[in-house]
Amino acid sequence: MTPRIRLGITLPSFVRDPEQALAVARAAEAAALDGVFVFDHLFRRGAGGTRRPALEGTTLLTAVAAETRRVHVGTLVVRATLRAPATLATAVGTAHRIARDRLIVGVGAGDSESRDENEAFGLAFGSFDDRVSALRHAVLAVRGHGHPVWVGGTAPAVRAVAGSVADGWNRWGSNPARFAAEVADVRAAAGSRPFTVSWGGLMVTAADESALEVKRTRLAPRPDVLVGVPEQLARAVEPYVRGGAEWIILGPADSSNPENATLLGERLAPLLHLHAPGVTGP
Repeated sequence: MTPRIRLGITLPSFVRDPEQALAVARAAEAAALDGVFVFDHLFRRGAGGTRRPALEGTTLLTAVAAETRRVHVGTLVVRATLRAPATLATAVGTAHRIARDRLIVGVGAGDSESRDENEAFGLAFGSFDDRVSALRHAVLAVRGHGHPVWVGGTAPAVRAVAGSVADGWNRWGSNPARFAAEVADVRAAAGSRPFTVSWGGLMVTAADESALEVKRTRLAPRPDVLVGVPEQLARAVEPYVRGGAEWIILGPADSSNPENATLLGERLAPLLHLHAPGVTGP
C-alpha cells in the first residue's frame, strides 16, 4: 500500500486579529491540506524587546475547530506548564466536542522562549525534571478521550515520554540524519503500538522564483528556514519523509498570508505522496 504522507500548516498566533488565523485555516481546508496547527505562547519578542501579541492557544484551537469541517486541527504544542492538567483536559475536551475525530493534541514541556514568557508574568518555569514531570501528567490527563496525543520536543527524556505514554512525536527543525536516529529511538520506545511521527519547520514559499526573491528580501529568513517554490520545498522535506515522518508541518514566515496554504495544498502535497518511501516517480 502506498504510504500517505500528510501535510499541515501552522496558523498565525502572534497577531491581534483572530480573523487572520481563521482565513488561513479556511484556505488550508479549501486547498485540501491535512491539518492546521496553533502555537501556545503568551507573547513573542519583537524588535527592541517589544512584545508582539499572541492569541491564546486553546481558545484559537476551538475557534478554528468551529470554523472548519474537514481539516485536522491541532496544537503544536500546548505547554504543559501553563495549565493544571484538569484545566488542560477540559480545554481540549471542549475542542474535541467540536472537532470530533479531527483533533490532534500536541503537548510540550516548554523551551527557552517559554522561560522568558513565564518570567515576564511571574510564573514558575521549573527545572527540566519538573517540566518533564508536568509533561507526563499533562499527556495522561488528555489522552484516552478519542483523539491522538503527540509530544513535541527533542530531549531524550521528552522523547521517552512520547514513546511510553503518547500516540505520537513531533520534531521541529534538525537535520535529516539526526531526525532519523531520533525516530528510531522513539519508535523503539513505543514498541508495536500505533504511533505517529511528524516533522515541522519554518519556510518561505511563493508561486514563482520572482515572487520568492521578493519575499526572501523582505523576510530575510534565517539559514535554517526552508526557502523555495513548492517543488523545491518537496525536495527539501523528502529526507525527513525518508527518515520516518508521516506528517510534514510547515510554518510560513509570513504566517498570515493564506496564499501559503493554497500553494502547499495544490502544489506541494501531491509531490510528497510521490516521494514517500517505496513510491517511484519523477
